[in-house]
Amino acid sequence: MTKNDTPAPDKTVELHGISGGDTHDLHISRWSDHYFLRTKQAVERFGDKTVTYAVFMRRPVIFAPRLMIEWLERVAEERSVNFDISCNYTEGQWAGAGEPLIAITGPLLHLVDLETLYLQKLGAACVAANNAFSMCVELPEVAFLAMDARHCAGTEMAELMAYAASVGSEAAKRQVGAIGFIGNATGATAHYFGREEAMGTMPHALIGYAGSTLKAAEMYADLFPGEPMTVLCDYFGQEVTDALTVCRRFPEMASKGEISFRIDTHGGRFVEGLGPQESYAVLERFAPVAVRRYRSDKELRMLTGTGVSAAAIFHFREKMDRAGFEAVKIVASSGFDVDKCRVMADVAAPIDVIGTGSFLPGNWTETFATADIIAYDGTPSVKAGREFLLKTPESGKTEG
Repeated sequence: MTKNDTPAPDKTVELHGISGGDTHDLHISRWSDHYFLRTKQAVERFGDKTVTYAVFMRRPVIFAPRLMIEWLERVAEERSVNFDISCNYTEGQWAGAGEPLIAITGPLLHLVDLETLYLQKLGAACVAANNAFSMCVELPEVAFLAMDARHCAGTEMAELMAYAASVGSEAAKRQVGAIGFIGNATGATAHYFGREEAMGTMPHALIGYAGSTLKAAEMYADLFPGEPMTVLCDYFGQEVTDALTVCRRFPEMASKGEISFRIDTHGGRFVEGLGPQESYAVLERFAPVAVRRYRSDKELRMLTGTGVSAAAIFHFREKMDRAGFEAVKIVASSGFDVDKCRVMADVAAPIDVIGTGSFLPGNWTETFATADIIAYDGTPSVKAGREFLLKTPESGKTEG
């Protein structure tokens, strides 16, 4: 291939990622906004200036800048220039709406075409980190497993989100001593959670393939002897029956707490043994004031509705305990966002682990990071209405 040949779009996408070769000028020029490229041409012809960009967001966030900064540093190295990158907050610190988060100083010629790409690596990560932080703070005694990758728009986003969850989790550990995120579902990003490998035992596909929940558990135990296992128990709509069958087949593992059951019941039906009346009755036994103080229909559904409700979790725990399997753990999944975690915390639902990808930003417009030049050759100058970017952020902000 000659230097004037352009790689096919599909090949370019395959070769470039956050930690891959996305710093090459060809990639940057293909993905940068066109007006930035025109501005670069103007600067090349009429002379360069040293500029300072201020980067901010329009909502409160947990600061998660590492992937953006590492990318900028690689670009600077490849272009043999220097960017002075100054963070006004440390990773994992809370920052308010409109606060200047980062100042980037360097030659306009080498910064102007980077804005599109570096903003992509900041905004969504900060919002997801904030969500992950809030979830961990609401349920500090519950472990979380990041299962977001399947909901991401490609592997670049998946890396951003895994990194973000780890940042929010670490902030919650520092602030309230939370257990936080103990791992994630994909090997490529397990290192963000201090692991060499991903976590997870079986999807619904294995249950369907095996033909029964018990058979799937037996297959897993045969393939991975001595390992703890988490068994999905909702495939056949017999959460309690199938879980007890597995426990009776593996009583020693159950007694040692080496068996967990993941409840991922579809929102179109109740967990086995429950209906509307039974759900209310369960909550009356275990959280008698919960229904009386709910604030919305959404919260009521989380308490007593179909799917993985608080009533379903109490009900499942009760059935396991009555059968003598008190050491069995409960892994809850299905829509566990900040609001659902808050409801579960309010009633002290007996959850051991939450598997979730719902720290992903729910309102994408909130993830838009913005950068404005605030100085040219050391002289302050910013567009009208953005004068707030010229202020120095307050010092001594609380982490997380």
